[in-house]
Amino acid sequence: MTDLTERLWYGRGPLLWPLLPFSWLYRAVASWRRNRLTASAEPLPVPVVVVGNITVGGTGKSPLTAWLASHFREQGWRPVILSRGYGGKRSGDTPLRVNSDTDPAEAGDEPVMLATQTGCPVVVHPQRLTSARMALQQGLGNLFLCDDGLQHYALARDVEIAVFDGARGVGNGVSLPAGPLREPVGRLQDVDLVVVNGLPGKRVPEHPRRYAMTLQPAGVRHLLTGVTHDPGPWLQGRKCMALAGIGNPGRFFDQLRDLGAQVEGRAFPDHHRYTEQDIATGNGLPVLMTAKDAVKIQPFAHDRCWVLDVAPQLPSGFGAAVDRALARKLAVRGLDASSLRET
Repeated sequence: MTDLTERLWYGRGPLLWPLLPFSWLYRAVASWRRNRLTASAEPLPVPVVVVGNITVGGTGKSPLTAWLASHFREQGWRPVILSRGYGGKRSGDTPLRVNSDTDPAEAGDEPVMLATQTGCPVVVHPQRLTSARMALQQGLGNLFLCDDGLQHYALARDVEIAVFDGARGVGNGVSLPAGPLREPVGRLQDVDLVVVNGLPGKRVPEHPRRYAMTLQPAGVRHLLTGVTHDPGPWLQGRKCMALAGIGNPGRFFDQLRDLGAQVEGRAFPDHHRYTEQDIATGNGLPVLMTAKDAVKIQPFAHDRCWVLDVAPQLPSGFGAAVDRALARKLAVRGLDASSLRET
């Protein structure tokens, strides 16, 4: 996504109006595809929870996925995270089991980050149904948690959670390519919960089960040694270079500035493959990055590389709302959550 495209998508200008016929075509094809794949999707013998969005770009899906993995483990489930592995260049038809030592160039940055953060089994394959079948055969867990799989309709799901960036919302409200929507706003009528990352603006749709999420700084961690500092005192007044290859780099830079840092920001495309030159500085400043970027920079990191770790903060009732939605959906399928947790 280029800066110009982003400004047009999330602005009110008319410059993309010539693309509207293509947006109508995209919307029609997306609707046809959803109906066709949903009708033929075969339910799995274990629960499937999908975290995704109806817009293009970063919304905070992966931090929420990590939070849900921890929540489900506390409830007695053994979650397995399924991912497309965007940015990875894995080859072959066999799903890839990911751990903290897996090369992000092969698996993608987010799967390696999630494996490191959660300790859960993470499986990567373009077809998540293929990954799910392998995980079932190997007995890896009893609940599937899909990171960014809202439009992957070949995989039947029980609970859908849509995530929004509070500041961006649905942008101009138009489907690709004239706007940022993967699916129309009406799609939210079918999702179970909506999570808004940050303060919701006017462009965030209403939903009866809408919850606010904030990504709170948890620590500034030295990438090589793991030494961690309280982010507020450590960053206050400190000059630093910050880099981000995520869906919304500006949000990361603003977060550092809110903590008192004097930031020179370098934005890269989402899932960018870093090189040593990308983190080279001639001024001796510390280099701040996200956890997602850190897994790719780790092999050639220098002594001035630091990671801002964040922790999702959600309302106290959110976890219970997820559990209720899951129990309702399982009951419709004639399945009992307590029995499944014992498998």
